[in-house]
Amino acid sequence: MDLESKMEDISTLKSSYTPPVGPGVRERGIRGELLAKMFTQRISEKVHAELNPVTPTTDFSSTTHRDFNSGGFVPLPPKPSKRMTAVQTVDSPFKRSAVFSTPITQQLNDQ
Repeated sequence: MDLESKMEDISTLKSSYTPPVGPGVRERGIRGELLAKMFTQRISEKVHAELNPVTPTTDFSSTTHRDFNSGGFVPLPPKPSKRMTAVQTVDSPFKRSAVFSTPITQQLNDQ
């Protein structure tokens, strides 16, 4: 027995095998193949649209930007209030005023 000899790579079954051969003619018509391709493409587009919906555009503006920087806002100074009295003397901080005790509805009617 020769210990340095190598095994053969091909068996008798492998050497006698012949791959199958197609019929040699078209089994399906051109129109049938085109219809199958079209249906496959339509179905794949529908499945793709269901699984991967279009993401809406994200609004990255902050609440401050939306609330305070909106168009059409004109800043105006506040109107002077009738409820406060000006300090006219140093020793008395407030003067008595009837405006504090009159109802708001009556004050609005006077204007």
